[in-house]
Parts: sequence; C-alpha cells; structure tokens
Amino acid sequence: QVQLVESGGGLVQAGGSLTLSCAASGRTFSSYAMGWFRQAPGKEREFVGAISRSGGTTYYAVSVKGRITISRDNAKNTVYLQMNSLKPEDTAVYYCAAHSTIYTTVVVTTTPNDYDYWGQGTQVTVSS
Repeated sequence: QVQLVESGGGLVQAGGSLTLSCAASGRTFSSYAMGWFRQAPGKEREFVGAISRSGGTTYYAVSVKGRITISRDNAKNTVYLQMNSLKPEDTAVYYCAAHSTIYTTVVVTTTPNDYDYWGQGTQVTVSS
C-alpha cells in the first residue's frame, strides 16, 4: 500500500514557474514508476509525464515537453514536477500516481488505468 500526497499547487501568472511535490508513504517507493497526470474541468485525465523507478528515464507528453522536468528522490520518497513557462491551458488539478513494475529503468505506461495508487490532487491555476 502506498499513500501519495501532492503539494505545491497554487495560482501563478502565465510565463511563471511552479514545482509540485508528491510525498509517498511506505518503504517501497523505489518499487514504483511514478507518473504525473492532470485534469481540467470537463476534460478527461491527461498524462503529463512519468519517471522510471531508478529516476534515470523520463517521458513527457508532447504538450508539455520542454517546459517540465520530473525528478525523484528515492531516499526521501518524493517525486517532483517542475513546470516552467506556464500557460493558462496548464490550469488543472495535478495528480501523482504510482505504477508497480519490475522494470527499473524504463517508463512502462502512460495510461491512467495502469497506475495503482493516486494522490488527492493539487490545483494549479495559471492566470493570463
């Protein structure tokens, strides 16, 4: 069982930056690839990016590639989402999620249904 708690959301002006954190409970954090997703009002949950268990591999959605960086600190049981050059269309609730996998160096899936545990989400609002 893994519990995930996101933090760091808030209101930011367009062009600004924000870093979200996701703290995981339990001693098996490094057993999970971690993903970030977002959901805007009236829209489906959307993949943002993910990082492998080892932290050595990341994969980003085209819509955010070049503007975000995902990293993790397995010693601190925390994964981060750094977002730059934010746009109003980035406004959404951001979720982190954990995917149990035997693979340590690859991002296996970007599909929400494949992720086993989810945080409660944190709101990011980008004003124009």
